[in-house]
Amino acid sequence: VQLQASGGGLVQAGASLRLSCAGSGRTFSRSAMGWFRQAPGKERDFVAAIRWNSNDAQYADSVKGRFTISRDNTKNMLYLQMNSLKPEDTAVYYCAARYGISRLASDYDYWGQGTQVTVSS
Repeated sequence: VQLQASGGGLVQAGASLRLSCAGSGRTFSRSAMGWFRQAPGKERDFVAAIRWNSNDAQYADSVKGRFTISRDNTKNMLYLQMNSLKPEDTAVYYCAARYGISRLASDYDYWGQGTQVTVSS
């Protein structure tokens, strides 16, 4: 699975952004997908994950109620709708794929290149 994330940008606090992750390869539709983020000098943190059939979605407590993960297997696309953005959401956001949903970055086999999200106060 090859992944390419896009949709990041510079926004003010309270704004919304939608990140996209385009996948290629026949196994995309059978892969669990995750979003992670990494701020400068910090570890890569879990944001959200979704099962291959969208039957299960999981979120970090810090984004629950503000972010929504979704996917369209007919288009090999993964999305992260981010609302009510806060300065602490500033990070590089990565999409990732593996078999079986997980919150652990170390479990994921395939990674996109990352997209920068900057939220100003």
